[in-house]
Amino acid sequence: MKKILFVLTLVSLISCQNKEVNYEEINIVSKTPLMIEASDYFKPISMVSSDNIPDNFQELNNPVNITSVKFENRLNEKELLGQKLYYDKRLSKNGTISCNSCHNLDTYGVDNSPFSLGDTKEFGGRNSPSSIYAALHFKQFWDGRAKDVEEQAGMPILNPVEHGIPSQEFLVNRLRGIEEYQQFFKKVFPNDNQPINYTNLTNAIGAFERKLMPESRFDRWLDGDDDALDTNEKEGLQSFINNGCIACHSGVAIGGQMMQKFGIYGNYWEHTKSKNIDNGLHDITKNESDKFVFKAPSLRNIEKTYPYFHDGSVKDLSEAVKIMGKLQSNKDLTETEVKNIVAFLKTLTAEVDPKFKKADL
Repeated sequence: MKKILFVLTLVSLISCQNKEVNYEEINIVSKTPLMIEASDYFKPISMVSSDNIPDNFQELNNPVNITSVKFENRLNEKELLGQKLYYDKRLSKNGTISCNSCHNLDTYGVDNSPFSLGDTKEFGGRNSPSSIYAALHFKQFWDGRAKDVEEQAGMPILNPVEHGIPSQEFLVNRLRGIEEYQQFFKKVFPNDNQPINYTNLTNAIGAFERKLMPESRFDRWLDGDDDALDTNEKEGLQSFINNGCIACHSGVAIGGQMMQKFGIYGNYWEHTKSKNIDNGLHDITKNESDKFVFKAPSLRNIEKTYPYFHDGSVKDLSEAVKIMGKLQSNKDLTETEVKNIVAFLKTLTAEVDPKFKKADL
């Protein structure tokens, strides 16, 4: 009896301390065999804290190493500053685009174009990946040239085809001339003699992007709600596992954790009908072994982030699944397998909190 009373008291204390948890709404069920198998490869978004994604996240992304910390949708002052900067077109030379122009949070962090228009109306050379969940990736960009979202945030701004800002000093001086930013940066970085600097700017944008971690139906299923997925979606998950998709797409991000050759079993452009052949990582390293190597993308929100691949060459998700099966696993997936895998992939769809989709400019 004393043990029972102790447990009840402990549950009561936890309930009082964590008001966000509604225990009446939790459907505690025994894990199914598929849940047990899936837990070897995936973990839900609830298993990572947006407040402190560590530098060694790639190592921690091994599902067994992650400690459960629930996300909070509140923004602190640094994140609010980052949100404001994310939407501010003054971060482009001619004031025509913002971060949100190519990574539109109303459309799941992308612009749904093969290539994105820059400040001077020139197109970039690769498809713009989603900013949602980007902080979970072990590197940024298709070629992995940025180590985190903070470094990534500063690079398009200085790219002449993208934001077109000629130098860090140019943008810093522009922002220092805006009284609102003078006050905002000073509030967020009170110990800096010159709070408005390029490092603080990119750190603030990165802080905001680290909040873009919405929960999907698949997350709820991984957390134990077996009704979150229907039969076809579960069959799709099983096919996803059985056909080796988990080799590149696993962990919390369901991808984004490795560099991989696109076209292990064939030339990718012959299947995607790409107009140009992109050498991928090879353009940076010049190593022959890095030809056609790209970061394996996260599949979260894949239903909504078309067109697909580094060059946006394929618009249809079913076609993209078929191509990946053939090029990466050397398998001719059946129509039923493709249909079910697509059904599973759609369970990864999740919108960010509406308050993240706007900023007071």
